[in-house]
Amino acid sequence: MLGLDVGARRIGVAVSDPLGITAQGLETIERKNRRADLAQLGVVLAQYEIGEIVMGNPLHMSGDTGVQSEKMILFAEELRHRFAIPVHLRDERLTTSQAQRVLRETSMSGLRRGKVVDQMAAVLILQSFLESRVVAGEGFAAEKSEG
Repeated sequence: MLGLDVGARRIGVAVSDPLGITAQGLETIERKNRRADLAQLGVVLAQYEIGEIVMGNPLHMSGDTGVQSEKMILFAEELRHRFAIPVHLRDERLTTSQAQRVLRETSMSGLRRGKVVDQMAAVLILQSFLESRVVAGEGFAAEKSEG
């Protein structure tokens, strides 16, 4: 499973282990244009044999959708169409600030933190999605073995 934190300039990327238990960050994608971004995502999908994507949905604090959320809904639909795999949207409110807080607690320099915050946000989005499946009794490994 692939986790994405899609921003205007970068796409944070994370991948789950084969059992769908843990998430780990991958190289952040520097955005260029839609065609290049989709091509880079296609390479990652093939390399890691991805069957599903979960991406952050930047809702307002009230839970309402806004302009950025609408962009993510459209991008998710484009990913579904182009790669023919399920794409889930996950509420990402406070994910970036949580990622920044986690990274501040490390000895990492401010410059390095800035470069990995999108990756960490993608990890947090994917990890929360994986954990919600375990709580709901829908473990990824169980789904893979059934089908």
